Amino acid sequence: MSTLPFDTRNIKWNTIEGFDHVAYHICAVDEAKRIVDILFKFDANAKIALHRHKADYITLVLQGELRIYRANGDLKEIRPVGSYVSGKADGEPHTEGGGDQDVIALFSNRNVDNLVYEILDADLNTVATFGIAEFKALFEAQGQPVATAA
Repeated sequence: MSTLPFDTRNIKWNTIEGFDHVAYHICAVDEAKRIVDILFKFDANAKIALHRHKADYITLVLQGELRIYRANGDLKEIRPVGSYVSGKADGEPHTEGGGDQDVIALFSNRNVDNLVYEILDADLNTVATFGIAEFKALFEAQGQPVATAA
């Protein structure tokens, strides 16, 4: 079932080469409070890279449904639009993606010590990491929003 579209006119979506089926917009990086807030847009009927959250997080699904898959590919959970879920660091490795519609979700990463995400290969070996430093650099590179409030 499709949900109402989330208005993204003032969101500049960004991508990282080699990371398929996902776009991001970093909302804030606060080193002092150890918070990284990111909007993610996951493609419909696709999965992103296998990963593990290395910081506590909160998700709020703004459009579509967020599908969570175990490392072996089995569907673990479906979070419909409006779902608000908090999770702990170092949980189960998983992939995520959209249902029949692109999904947009806010991920608020809290209590970040250094890393936010570990990207894993099929054998659960770490192949890349994203932490405060990487998200700060991506935030600075993305520039200003399309429009600002007056």
